[in-house]
Amino acid sequence: MVGKTSKRSAKSAKKRAATRAGAKPRLLAGGNPQIAKGVGDAPVQAYIAAMPGWKSEVGRRLDELIVRTIPGVHKAVKWNSPLYGVAGEGWFLGIHVFTRYIKVAFFRGALLRPVPPGESKQQHTRYLNIHENDQLDEAQFTAWVKQASQLPGERI
Repeated sequence: MVGKTSKRSAKSAKKRAATRAGAKPRLLAGGNPQIAKGVGDAPVQAYIAAMPGWKSEVGRRLDELIVRTIPGVHKAVKWNSPLYGVAGEGWFLGIHVFTRYIKVAFFRGALLRPVPPGESKQQHTRYLNIHENDQLDEAQFTAWVKQASQLPGERI
């Protein structure tokens, strides 16, 4: 029995090492990448790289727009979603992948002008859903990002 336990342990160790060495993350229900919780640009870039199909390109563009609009923006991945925030002020925006679209959550979106179109069960949160053939209004998106970054963020 010792031999089987030893083989299983070795196999488990190999699997963990492959995951750490950059093995492709698995996709959760709806196509959302499973990325380990982490702070900084690296886990966010890992999430974006793992977004399936057309969503990865859109994710890269959203990240570029956010970074260009808010230099020094803080980034993290929590609950398998990239978050963007201002140091000491909390998170103002999150991204999540679903089967047919990308959902951008503005945590204080009800205070943005104009208010993003997607309603939420949360009083202050509003969403922007981006589907495959949607044309992103980059000027409007960056205006929302700028406004959102100036509001008190969520302490998630």
